[in-house]
Amino acid sequence: MLYVANMNSIGDYIRQQREQAKISLRQLAEQAGVSNPYLSQVERGLRKPSAEILQQIAKGLRISAEALYVQAGILEDRPGDSGVRAALLTDPQLTERQKQVLIEIYESFRKESQKTHSAEVVAVIRDHPAPGEEAQAAPEATE
Repeated sequence: MLYVANMNSIGDYIRQQREQAKISLRQLAEQAGVSNPYLSQVERGLRKPSAEILQQIAKGLRISAEALYVQAGILEDRPGDSGVRAALLTDPQLTERQKQVLIEIYESFRKESQKTHSAEVVAVIRDHPAPGEEAQAAPEATE
């Protein structure tokens, strides 16, 4: 049943994106290189589009193919990002440009956080040597 839920959600998502872009079903079908009936069946959850068709639909909608792949369950969200990327990519209220900017900001925060964590780990290791190793004595200041 999860398979059907994914098909319906991808169809609903495509319809939402198409309506938000103010593109008719016929226009999107033409831009994506698929027939009107086929696209209609995808939107209603009766057909499961291939990754190639999703890519063509994404181009027609002017959104990232990754957004459609995540929504369709073809692409897993990146590990360790707690679903933030998927949530941003699938939000119908955001424009494609807004989604990309938010993802860039999110990724920059993650990188900054990683650097800080790495520096903390190095400091802890330096201050607490492994058993059998001697801590490096700090040179004493002479006055």
